[in-house]
Amino acid sequence: MNHRRTSLRRLNRYLRHSERILASWDAFTEFNTDLDGWPFDQDAYGRRAAVRDADTAAAFTSIRSGAHQLLATARLQLQHLPAHLTRNSWPGQLTILEEALRRLDALDKQWQQTRAQLPADAGPGTEAYVDALDEHHAECWSYLDDWACHGRAILDINTANQEHARTLRQNTVVSHLPSTPETPPKPTAAHRGRA
Repeated sequence: MNHRRTSLRRLNRYLRHSERILASWDAFTEFNTDLDGWPFDQDAYGRRAAVRDADTAAAFTSIRSGAHQLLATARLQLQHLPAHLTRNSWPGQLTILEEALRRLDALDKQWQQTRAQLPADAGPGTEAYVDALDEHHAECWSYLDDWACHGRAILDINTANQEHARTLRQNTVVSHLPSTPETPPKPTAAHRGRA
């Protein structure tokens, strides 16, 4: 349970962080592209896009190990929630997140292979390594962005689940209360004789 709480906190942090990264990117593109969206300086634009991609990938690293479990739990919670506590968009959003994670898993495997095929002298920091890593991050970015756009659904489903559990607990307490009113206390001798 504690591990799940940590994963949810990390997801929340990722959503906030990716929102800031995207806001920064939007501000950059606003001042560095023409009205049709074409960059004034293609190289500078490419470098800045690589920073956005790398920052988003780094932010996602903290939730990477728990992402499959977060999704599996959200699916299970959604199955047990009453209809009035759910949103129609949630099943579709979870599907988008699952597909994005599947693609990220595949791209991670591909990156391991790419790294293994780099020349021996192309270690981290070398141009060949940086170019390959930038390309990997660029391929991952749209799937990381799917998590930034739809990851909130996991948090919302968890909140709805907690609300549902609270309601069930309250109903259980209420159903265990005595159903007949208690007999009022008998008046004491001091009260009886007074008129």
